[in-house]
Amino acid sequence: MQMPLHIFEPRYKRMIGRCLSQRTEFGIILAASKAIATLGCTAEILQKTKDYPDGRMDIVTEGRAIFRLNELIDEEEYYEGAVEYVEDRPSVNETGSEAQLRETFERCHLLLFGRPWTEGASDQWASISYRMAGLLPMELEKRQALLEMRSEDERRRLILDWMADFLTKLVEFERVRKRAGGNGHGLN
Repeated sequence: MQMPLHIFEPRYKRMIGRCLSQRTEFGIILAASKAIATLGCTAEILQKTKDYPDGRMDIVTEGRAIFRLNELIDEEEYYEGAVEYVEDRPSVNETGSEAQLRETFERCHLLLFGRPWTEGASDQWASISYRMAGLLPMELEKRQALLEMRSEDERRRLILDWMADFLTKLVEFERVRKRAGGNGHGLN
């Protein structure tokens, strides 16, 4: 999924400058409550969209490869790591669940964004779970759980289960919103 980032901390300005000059990716990993996750994702810088006079910058990145952090290296202003890339196990691709996943996601997308979901040319069904999760307001812990799953089928099941609960909330929110628009008396 593409992600815009505003780079403002001196250490990250230096890191991103290095990535841009060497045309290399950087890693993104969840750090919460003084703990660092063991799995993260590399990000490729697709474009620098803005430079600020004080050295800040806006960039657009896109996730590329999942890695396992084997060692955290604290020699630079920013952390580096010794990592190994991890692969997915082959998927079974359950046809029935595929249709249910698409239908549920399309309903969520329509309620969230007010327009139907259309797959872009770069969308690949093989990794659709990551693309869907990137568009949904999923909690960080769920996103991390998704990243740690080594099977696309498992990721699709997690997203489908999460969306089933979320869709119920979205439908109720939409019902309340419409009722509130009618001054509490339903639609005028």
